[in-house]
Amino acid sequence: MTTAPLPAVNGTLESGKAGFRLSKDVQGAAIPAIPVARRWIERYLASPLAAQQQLIDVSQGVPGTPPPPSLLSALALASSSPDSAKYGAIAGEAALRSLLASEMRRLYGEEADLKAGDVAISAGANLAFVSVIMCVCDPGDEVIIAVPWYFNQEQVLAMRGVTPVPLRTRAEDAFVPRVEEAEALITPRTKAITLVSPNNPTGAIYPPSLLAQFALLAKRKSIALILDETYRDFLGSAPHTLFSPSLASSSSEQGDELAEAGENWEWRKHLISLYSFSKSYAVPGHRLGAVVCGEEVMDQVEKVLDCLQICPPRAIQLALVDQIPAMRTFVSSQAQTLATRHAALKSVLPARWKLAAQGGFFAYVHHPFPGKSSYEVCERLALELGVAGLPGTFFQPPEGRSFWGGVEKAREEDRWLRIGVANVGVETIRMLGGRLREAEERWGWEMDE
Repeated sequence: MTTAPLPAVNGTLESGKAGFRLSKDVQGAAIPAIPVARRWIERYLASPLAAQQQLIDVSQGVPGTPPPPSLLSALALASSSPDSAKYGAIAGEAALRSLLASEMRRLYGEEADLKAGDVAISAGANLAFVSVIMCVCDPGDEVIIAVPWYFNQEQVLAMRGVTPVPLRTRAEDAFVPRVEEAEALITPRTKAITLVSPNNPTGAIYPPSLLAQFALLAKRKSIALILDETYRDFLGSAPHTLFSPSLASSSSEQGDELAEAGENWEWRKHLISLYSFSKSYAVPGHRLGAVVCGEEVMDQVEKVLDCLQICPPRAIQLALVDQIPAMRTFVSSQAQTLATRHAALKSVLPARWKLAAQGGFFAYVHHPFPGKSSYEVCERLALELGVAGLPGTFFQPPEGRSFWGGVEKAREEDRWLRIGVANVGVETIRMLGGRLREAEERWGWEMDE
């Protein structure tokens, strides 16, 4: 089978152009995936086809609704204040830290033990992850990361000199990881397990009981559980009970030993939670995220944040302090809109395109063309049919890695596409279904039955 070359994904920088040596860890890390989709989009828009059918861009997790006018007005007012141009606190505005802790108690329930001192504001959730990895890991350490993985997190680990240890998830499990398989991967070098729920890229939603089992595994093995909850506000219910004083109810069905461990749960010793304001409040360009952790970790996080950001962007912080309580209806309506779009996607997918998981901003879809890589399919969809998605190959180890048990197995698995539903309406999603049927009819490739 011929696989399209992936120089932008798994290659390294060209040598000899700089007059000095560059970091091997950074050179060896994957180059960002989104620019690949951007190039496809640019080529499509420059072609005659673009005048015949509109582009359907489902490649990136971008909010499809702008912030409400009240937030934009508050942001304009905050930006006009001279104070917003000054340096702020390393860990963010005290009022916003307190407000986020309060909003989290509303979401996670009255038993949730959260206070302002548990929160640090960062310049985006990606920077939150970078700061946590710098605090937790040294070069040569290992972090267990579920596959398909969020590619920026894998890149950060590689750049830090940390070994990403892939934890397999499966379509038959709706891409939800298995705790016992994670435990089998733990070595003396393991520092953390990192999970994303709702997941990027698959959309899989991890049940609260499963997250409790992972938390207790982290406690038992004296490692950190790093939980990226960027899309939590779109669930419509509490994502888990990990901020509560006890996990006994979540772990009781797993046996007396786990139930006892759950009774003695102290989340600040074992859990680090990450959050993004970008998705919930539709402000990705203003770069605002958060780290939620215990005091000992927070002391180190603030050191790193002082070096990386000095302070998070101030105007958007000041605007959100006034607006977050009033935006609860906005966030709730966005969750309902996403649910409608996910339902629409499920209803319009041609039968041969298999939907394995969906939630948050994303769905993970298996294409029907055996012997064709996800890259080949996505490139052709973009350039010929104006559908820009992301190939699953961006979210997994290269095919030569031992993880796959052979190149042929890797290629058999490389048939997944990430579809983002946040920035496309229901009518556009219906158009997407038609374009996928058109691919089946026009391309002449062998297809699954």
